[in-house]
Amino acid sequence: MTADPLLEVNDLHTTFATDAGPARAVDGVSFTVGRGETVGLVGESGCGKSVTALSILRLIDGAGRIEKGSRIVLEGRDLLSLSEREMRGVRGNRVAMIWQEPLSALNPVMTVGDQIAEVARVHAGASRADARAKAVEMLRLVGIADPEQRAHEYPHQLSGGMRQRVVIALALVMSPALLIADEPTTALDVTIQAQILELLAEVQQRMGMSILLITHDLGVVAETASRVIVMYAGEVVEEAGVRELFAAAHHPYTEGLMRAMPRVGGSAERLATIPGAVPPPTDWPHGCRFRERCPYAWELCEREHPPLYQIGDAHRSRCPLAIEPERRNHPHLPIAAATNAGAGA
Repeated sequence: MTADPLLEVNDLHTTFATDAGPARAVDGVSFTVGRGETVGLVGESGCGKSVTALSILRLIDGAGRIEKGSRIVLEGRDLLSLSEREMRGVRGNRVAMIWQEPLSALNPVMTVGDQIAEVARVHAGASRADARAKAVEMLRLVGIADPEQRAHEYPHQLSGGMRQRVVIALALVMSPALLIADEPTTALDVTIQAQILELLAEVQQRMGMSILLITHDLGVVAETASRVIVMYAGEVVEEAGVRELFAAAHHPYTEGLMRAMPRVGGSAERLATIPGAVPPPTDWPHGCRFRERCPYAWELCEREHPPLYQIGDAHRSRCPLAIEPERRNHPHLPIAAATNAGAGA
C-alpha cells in the first residue's frame, strides 16, 4: 500500500442487474494511487477495468450499483458519501477522465474551443472571455499548433491524434489531482501513441498529478507506469512495481499477457495466446477464476478461492503457486482429472 495515498479504493463491489442475474463486474477490488504516481490497471476486455474507473467517478448507469461496504477515498474524502451535487464538483475538477474514443467524448456540434471553455466556466466560474483564453492556453499546452485557429474548429475537422489531444486538454482544464486515462492510445497509430504518452508524462511532471492508466497493453505500462495492477474476472490477481513484474511475473494470467506481447527482434513465430475467454460476470467460477485457462491448475484451484498472497515487499499474487512453487516445474493433471482424483481419495 502507498503511504498517504491520493486515491484509496477499498473492497469495491459494483453489480449490474441483468436478465441472467446479477453481474458482479467488480468484485472486491482494492488498490491505492500515490500522489504524483502513475499506476497501470491491466487486463483483457471484460475484466472490470473500465467499470472500476466509472465507479470511481460514480458514473454507473441506472442498472448498476456500488454495493455497501465499498469505499472510494480521494484526498481524504469518501466519494461514496457525497451527494450527486457534490460529486459533480469533483468530476472534471479534482478527478478527470480521458475517454477511449475521442469522437464519442466530444460534442460534434460545438467547436473544441467552446467545449474546453465550458469546463472553465462551469467549474471555475470564468467569464466568457477568460474561458475562451483558457481554451486556447490548454490547446497550446497539449501541443496543438495554431491553437487560436483550432479553437474555432469542430471535432470532425481534426485528425485522430489531434482529437485525443483535445480530450486531454478538456481533462486538464482544472489541473485535476487524479487523471484516469482509459485506453488513451488504442485507436491511434504507433507514432501518435508515442506522442500521446510523452505528452501525458510531460503534463504530469508539470502539474504533479497522479494518473490511473487503464490498458490491455503491457508495453504501454512498461513505458509509463511505476506500479501495475492486473485484473482478471472482476478482481485483482497481481500487483507489483513495473520492474519487479517484468522481471518476475508470478500469476499465470500475467505470464500469459507477457507471452502475448510483441517483441522487437523476436522470432517470426506467432504470438502466444491464452486459451479460452474471460468467464461472464453473472457466473464467476468457484475457486480460482482463471483455473480453466491455466496450465498449472490442480485440485486446490477448484476447491478454494485464492487470497492475494504476499510474494515480496510490494508484490502480491492471487495464486496458490505462492505456497506450492514446485508445481511450476512438474507435469500437472488436467483440472477435471485432478478433481476426480481428489473426489475418489
